[in-house]
Amino acid sequence: MDARQGPSAAAATVMLTSGASGRVNALFSVKAIRSYVAHLCAILLVVLLPFRFRKRSTVSSVVAGGEKGRDERSMEGYRKGVRVPASALPLRAAVSAVLDQEVAARRALAKKRVVQDEDEVTRREYALFSTARGDTLFTQTWTPVGSKIRGLVVLLHGLNEHCGRYSNFAKKLNANGFKVFGMDWIGHGGSDGLHAYVHSLDDVVNDLKSYLNKVKAQNPGLPCFCFGHSTGGAIILKAMLDPKVEAGTSGVVLTSPAVGVQPVNPIYTVMAPILAFLLPRYQIRAANKPGMPVSRDPEALLAKYSDPLVYTGHIRVRTGYEILRVTAHIQQNTGRLRVPFLVLHGTADSVTDPGGSLKLYEEASSTDKKIKLLDGHVHDLLFEPEPDREAVTREIIEWLTCRVERQVT
Repeated sequence: MDARQGPSAAAATVMLTSGASGRVNALFSVKAIRSYVAHLCAILLVVLLPFRFRKRSTVSSVVAGGEKGRDERSMEGYRKGVRVPASALPLRAAVSAVLDQEVAARRALAKKRVVQDEDEVTRREYALFSTARGDTLFTQTWTPVGSKIRGLVVLLHGLNEHCGRYSNFAKKLNANGFKVFGMDWIGHGGSDGLHAYVHSLDDVVNDLKSYLNKVKAQNPGLPCFCFGHSTGGAIILKAMLDPKVEAGTSGVVLTSPAVGVQPVNPIYTVMAPILAFLLPRYQIRAANKPGMPVSRDPEALLAKYSDPLVYTGHIRVRTGYEILRVTAHIQQNTGRLRVPFLVLHGTADSVTDPGGSLKLYEEASSTDKKIKLLDGHVHDLLFEPEPDREAVTREIIEWLTCRVERQVT
């Protein structure tokens, strides 16, 4: 293990992933639960008031001198069913229309940025990828121009951001012979879904598997690597627990992976799925902690939080629960990981726990693994000030290059 400094034993309160504005623990605190209950009561009142139940009179008449026919009795039973208020249908259609407009605006901006990015040594393109669920995801590629491609890198961004933020990093990979593929996961960037809402991270894991299969099928014979930041790293790790996916992946690079997120009280584990079911899209203000730094570069922070494709609102309950659930699964199955990997984590990261990365390194069954704990670095390692940013990029490229050369020899 290569580590400049171990993580603090008394690590700061574990925070959510890149761009997230709050703590998992705060999502299910007493204050937050009281807020959930109040909002739940209000929602129930709004939902139930429009319903009207027709008074049912006892019908004693006899049809044609006998009992009612079977068809009439069936129809009466149908009439007794609960009726959905007609007023709810236009509201649902209006909400859907607003969501479609919001997705269209995000996608148009994502496309515009790709088209306007003119570079002599990199060809940047976008494409739409359909999932098995019927959702449309925004993807893009960075291809080196005039140089031989010796490897592929599939890039997965962190929570609340998008793969376009990593364009400069992708171009540096291009300069070293790697073609890069980026995928905005559901609810992020130019992809379908309510901004920053993730109903199931397992859907994202399956989307990644499908996308990897497509990338490898279109580029046969080239080694394929994965790069994941923060929650993107956790998604990649869960995908690598599938032996078929692991066998087709030459290696994984993780920066600040979200593998150490867990509630401090067991009761939160019980409450989380209930609240995620009842109020999945609810945004909890109690989870906010202002001033949480993700970079020491003021310009990088300004660029991130002024980007319309980066979600800066309060975290949604279901999304927070999904992070807890997937993280718990990874923690329970770390020993099954056999894929080669490099982990980079800052010791001053207050968003994800560097101790979780250290535990991942120690417990994984991979024979080819490396961890580097970077003294004083915070969460967004590829957006730290120079020369630290360049040092992180160089570390990643050297690791990828070494594994490509091993396969060639």
